[in-house]
Amino acid sequence: MSTIEISTKIQALKEWEALAAEAAAEIESLKDEIKKEMECRGVEELEAGQYIARFTTVLSNRFDTTAFKREHGEMYQQYTKQTTSRRFSVA
Repeated sequence: MSTIEISTKIQALKEWEALAAEAAAEIESLKDEIKKEMECRGVEELEAGQYIARFTTVLSNRFDTTAFKREHGEMYQQYTKQTTSRRFSVA
């Protein structure tokens, strides 16, 4: 693949990424409007035609790795393993 072809593909990639970012922002805006309306109505479930929107509270427990590392540094190191991955970016 030539440099011109790669440059063209990167330009297309940037355009698609911008479009995806716009779409993601619009999606979040619509979700926020629906959630705001549900909060105003004081409901966790809302039927709207053929759709059912749910905005429920979920409780979960998560392991606090920062506190564990601070209090049990040696044990944290003992159970930590290094992994390898590859990252793609275009500047």
